[in-house]
Amino acid sequence: MAQASTKTFVVVDDHDSVLEGTCRVLQAQYPDAKLSTASKADEVEVLIQDTQPDLVVMDLSIPEKEGGKSQTETGLNLLRSLLQNYPTLHFVVQSAHVKTLIRLKSLIDKHQAGFTIADKSLSSSEMLIKVDWALNGLLYTPPEMRLGLEVKPEWLKMLQLAFTDGLTDKAIAQQMNVAERTVRHYWTRVQDALGVYPDEGTNIRVQTYNKARQMGLLD
Repeated sequence: MAQASTKTFVVVDDHDSVLEGTCRVLQAQYPDAKLSTASKADEVEVLIQDTQPDLVVMDLSIPEKEGGKSQTETGLNLLRSLLQNYPTLHFVVQSAHVKTLIRLKSLIDKHQAGFTIADKSLSSSEMLIKVDWALNGLLYTPPEMRLGLEVKPEWLKMLQLAFTDGLTDKAIAQQMNVAERTVRHYWTRVQDALGVYPDEGTNIRVQTYNKARQMGLLD
């Protein structure tokens, strides 16, 4: 890692005011640091390859490319790629959608470098603490991610197809190339993991949707 006087940061956010504010706070704390910025997902990996940063500070709700819509899923997909391709790069996720990071829990748990989460409601001093922790190789995640909730990729895919795309179990099975009974098996497993069980007078799928959103598994 670079010495304190030559740290390099990449800051990612699609709001100019937030981007400028974050850079200002970081530069005041690390006056000799080199800062590079990006506002779209398709800029980030090239920027990282070019600058070889010590730390990436990134929002999750960003557009894929110029003129695109800012979406949390775009940031999650970018972060997934970065965690896989840069196992020793430090990260601070600065977002209003931190609960959605539970979808990447297994990758985050395996990450070899610092990884901290700073909700955008934090003060500048609190955010800088998370930056310092990340640079020192620490892991900090929200309480929801420390409860041992096991989230398998196929469960997430099923939830997205069911609640975002509105597909039936039969259509989900075709989309995922599995038997329909396998989809039903996924439902029972994810409902057990979420602590959702049949309740007289309440639709269990509605319960599952509400709990999945509450836990950050769905937007």
